[in-house]
Order: sequence, then structure tokens, then C-alpha cells
Amino acid sequence: MSGRTLRYRLGVGLLATVAAIALLGVPVGPGSPVVVRAAAPDLTITSAADYDVQPDQQRVQVTLDLKLTNHLKDTKTRRYYFDEAFLAVLPGTSGFKLTWDGTGTPEVRASKKTKTYTMVRMVLAKRLYSGKSATYRLTFNLKDPGGVATRELRIGDSLVSFPVWAFATDATPGSSVSVSFPPGFEVAAQAGSIPPPTTDADGRTVFDSGRLARPLDFFAYLVADRPGAYAERTVTAQVAQRPATIIVRSWPDDEPWAERISGLLRDGLPAMGRRVGLDWPHDDPLVVQEAVSRSTGGYAGLFDPSAGKVEIAYYADDVVVLHEAAHSWFNGSLLADRWANEGFASYYALEVAADIGVKATTDALTEELQAARIPLNAWGPVGTEDVTREDYAYAASLVLARAIAARAGDDGLRAVWADAANLVGAYRPAIGDPDLVDAAPDWRGLLDLLEERTAAAYDDLWRTWVARPADLPLLDARAAARERLAQVTAATDGWHLPRPIRDLMRAWQFADATTWLDGADASLDQRAAVEAAATRAGVIAPDTLRTAFEDDDGFDDALAEATAELETIGRYDAAVATRPTETTPFVSLGLWGETPEADLIMARDALARGDLDASVAASAEAASIWSSAESVGQGRAVSIALLIVAALLAIGLLVGAWRRRHDRRQRGRLPMARQIQPD
Repeated sequence: MSGRTLRYRLGVGLLATVAAIALLGVPVGPGSPVVVRAAAPDLTITSAADYDVQPDQQRVQVTLDLKLTNHLKDTKTRRYYFDEAFLAVLPGTSGFKLTWDGTGTPEVRASKKTKTYTMVRMVLAKRLYSGKSATYRLTFNLKDPGGVATRELRIGDSLVSFPVWAFATDATPGSSVSVSFPPGFEVAAQAGSIPPPTTDADGRTVFDSGRLARPLDFFAYLVADRPGAYAERTVTAQVAQRPATIIVRSWPDDEPWAERISGLLRDGLPAMGRRVGLDWPHDDPLVVQEAVSRSTGGYAGLFDPSAGKVEIAYYADDVVVLHEAAHSWFNGSLLADRWANEGFASYYALEVAADIGVKATTDALTEELQAARIPLNAWGPVGTEDVTREDYAYAASLVLARAIAARAGDDGLRAVWADAANLVGAYRPAIGDPDLVDAAPDWRGLLDLLEERTAAAYDDLWRTWVARPADLPLLDARAAARERLAQVTAATDGWHLPRPIRDLMRAWQFADATTWLDGADASLDQRAAVEAAATRAGVIAPDTLRTAFEDDDGFDDALAEATAELETIGRYDAAVATRPTETTPFVSLGLWGETPEADLIMARDALARGDLDASVAASAEAASIWSSAESVGQGRAVSIALLIVAALLAIGLLVGAWRRRHDRRQRGRLPMARQIQPD
């Protein structure tokens, strides 16, 4: 849960040191002039004060059972007595009545009314002589004056809030206070101190201070609410591209609160959506419910995102309402850290207040609060800090949010919020989809997003306001790692660093990220060596090195690929180097029927498509042909000569054989020609 501090601060007078004092008595002696004396210690007053809460009459009836004692001593010539006394009671009181059990009729009236007290003049029914005591009963009413919701005195069916004093003369112990509430009210001391209540036989909640040693130091401010059915109304507003539905729940007898809250939300939420730049984030209706500080943990407002409910104290001002409206976005789902959510909720509350013409003030970061300074990363969860540190953190987070906004600008902040809402991580690649992350950015992720999405640096603000001493080395390591990242990124020349580097940078694991960057740098050096070798050789290096570089398995594969490519190009160069520089008959004869140039083309093509083994084989074939061309030619020449000799011999033999055969034929034919035919 996140909350808005603005703890209920009592107005002027409720914490006044003047609680109840008997001011003046008028001792009179026969024949002497009237002498005005200080009431204490000559006249002391103690009281048993009973506050009876009467919601149906919208009042608290106060009954004071007073004991007045004259501590003066008569002399032989003078006799002292008091015939009136003055008592300061709570401001805004009325219906004074003074009674006693003796003869005569006492009188009472308000002699002076101020914002901090009402002075009551009591005229005693009989003179109170030296050494004597008298008891009187003074009754008056605390009536709900109506008006603004933040008024200090409210007495109604749903809510009761009022101050409680004890009454006595200065330095006079013995007074007591009792406060009674009708059944059904849940009561808590909002300020001051009073023992826990009990429940009487009639079911009433009763507070009893007991005997007070220092009555004028006693003070309590009690707030009670009576659970029951709320009056509901529905408010709708168009927030960016989505409609927002708000259910406003108010106490049945507090229609003005419902009217004010409904109007603020109806006007404020659309303006808030424009400022933040995000759609309304809730699918279900958001419940905004009137409450007392007891139910909001001592805060004027408390947002529970899991329940989809906002509790706003009845006295909360307009800025608190707008602050809680901003928590519709800044509630832990958009940003992770409390200071960021509270700071920007306050920032946007004030900006929207100006947009819709609502007067707005907020707690200033005073010197007193500065004395309680803590790093905002050390700000604990709701309810864990003392009031001063809590108030400092709220004020400081607003100062920081304003400083961030001044550097980022409205558009820059909207870009950051859009990335945060979509779980887009910082260090996005230049081409392709951005990296998605698993959770809302904390103080580290917010710094990364701000510096990526805006043209400003924020490291100094983080060091001044956010970081704990233990966090400062991380900021130093971050600066060094980001510089190293920039250097390596500039050297990639269109290649993309693998995601693990970005993940490590986002996780602020800068030592591991630097190790990866060193591997990337070494791989890029190897790429340069491969490209230079390929240029010299007149070949095209394959894309396999880039693929190995950009995958998520580390750079061992890339380094191995670069080594293999350099070796393949070397084999190609070696093959080219074996090409004969002079064409001799033997070389020509050795190359007859061979295609080493075609083998080189095959080697180049195989290299370009990444088939290094085929490229090496083709280069080896070309090198083998060229390197053996002369010897092969010589062998072929010898073979050809032998073939010629053999052919000649064969021809000679054939010719000889033919001649012999021919001769035989000739010899065989001649006698036959000479035969004489018979008659």
C-alpha cells in the first residue's frame, strides 16, 4: 500500500498551552480597597470533566464538577473571600449554565471569545471565604458549527471529532476527564494521549483519564466513526483512450464531501491522464471511500491497489484527493520504489491542480525536516518511520520529482512512463523489438530509462537524494560500465551486442557486463582481422561470424569462428600463391585438363556461404594442381614420348607385317597367272 502523508495536523488552538485556567479572583477585606490577586495559589480549582457525545443533537455536552478552594488566611483586620472566578474553556462553546446545591443563584457568561479559548466568568452564589471550599457544576456544549470538512469539531451520526481538555488552576493536581460515546462508534485518539477505553453496561465506549497530576498538560483529540451503509454515487470520466468509472462512497450525513470528491475526480482524472500520457489502468470500478485517519493508518489518504480502493480522510484537502488519483498509475505497478510513486503522485497532483484551477499547497522541505534527512532508498514501508522522517521523505521525494521533470520535460516523462507500463527495458537494441523485462523499474531501472529516453543525465540527483552510502559504488561502477558499453557499441558498426550484455547492464551487474564487453571487443578485433584478410584475398567473409557474435551463448563461438575463417582465408591465399608465375610447356602440359581456377571460385563461394570445410577442400585442390603442374607436365611429356615411340614401333611393326604379307601374296599370285588353259 502507498499513502499520502499530510497527517492530520490540529488547527490553531487545539494544541495551545492554555487549556483551562482560573484567572482572577477578587478578595475583599472590610474597609480595604478591592485587591486583584492571581487566582493561584490563593484560589484553586479542580474539576471532574465529563464529555457526553450526543450525535443526534450534533453536540458534545460537557459537565464540569468544580471544586473551588480559597487558600487565603484572614488577619485580625482583614477577612478575605472570592465572589467570582474566571475559567478558560474550549473555543466555540456555548449554552453555559452554572449550578450548585446551596442557597442563592450563581451566574455564568462568556466574557471573551477567541480562536483558541473561551473565557468564562463565574459569579458565585455565595462568597467563598478563607479556608473554605465550594462545589459547583458548570455545563456547556460543543456544537458542530458545520462548514468545511476540515473543521476541527464535527459531531454527526457517522463521524465525531473534537478536542478534549482537562480544567484546573495552574499547578493544581487532581482533575480528571471522562468521555462517553454511544454504542456503535469506533474511537481512537488522533492526537494527544488518553488511556484505552472501556465499555460500560449500556454498551457505551468510555475513556477515563484518572487523576491527573498535571491537568493543564493533558490533551486529546478523539475521532470516532460509526460503521454503516455508505451513500454511493458513480462518477465517469474519459481518461486518455479509456473511460474511468469511480464509485464514491461517503457517509450518509456528509453530502458535501461526496460532492467535492466527485467534482475533483471528474475534472482531475482526464487532466491527469493527459499529463501522465497513459490510459486509465483499471478494468474494474475504482472505489473512493470516506474514512478517518485510524482506518488509513494515520494518513489523509491511502491507496490499496490490490483491492481497487482508495480511502480518503474526511478532512483531506484537494491536493490529497488528486494525489490519491495519481496513485491510480503510481501505485507500485508502474514504478517499484515508494519514493518514486509518492514523489510523482505529488508532482502530478500539483500540476493537475493548476490545470483545473484548484488552489494547492504542499509541505515544504524546511530546515527542520532537513535535519531528519535520509537517502530516499532508505525510506521504509508505510507505518515504519517516525513522523519527522516520514514527512521529510514525502517533501524530499516531491523536490526530486520536480527536478527530474525539469530535466526530462513532459514528453520525456511520458516516454519513460510508456516504457515502464509496457515493461520495456532500457538499453534497447538499435534495430528490432525492445527487450521486455519482468517487473516495474526500481530506482536503478528508472535512472536507466530516464537517461535513455531523455536527453539529460540524472546521476547527480541520484547521488544527492536517492542513494544510500552502500549504493554509491554501484553508481561509480555504472558510469564506468556505461562508458565501456559506449566504446564497444561504437565499434560494432551495425552489429548488435547480445542480449545478456543488456540484461547485465539492467541488473547493474557491471563486473559481469564488463567481462562480456571485453569478449565482444576481442571478437570485434577478430572481425576486423577477418575483414582485412578477406579484403586482401579478394574474398567475401560469411555472416556466420556475426551470427556467432550476436547470439546469447558468449563469444567463444565467435572467436572460434573468426579463427576458422582466418585459417580458411589463409588456405585460400596459400592456394592462390601456388599459381604458376611462368607458363612453361611442362606447366601447360601439367595443367592440361585441370580447372584450378574453378576450384578457387568454389573456394570463394563456399567461404561466402560459410561452408569453411568445402572452401578449404577447394583451395587445397587448386593448390595441389598448381603446385604439381610442372612435375605432372614432365611426367606427361615422358609418357607422351614413350607413347610416340611405342606408336612408331607399333607402326613399324604393322608396316613390316603388311609388307611381308604383301610380299607373300605377290609371290603366291605370279605362278597362277602363268597357267595355260586347256583347249
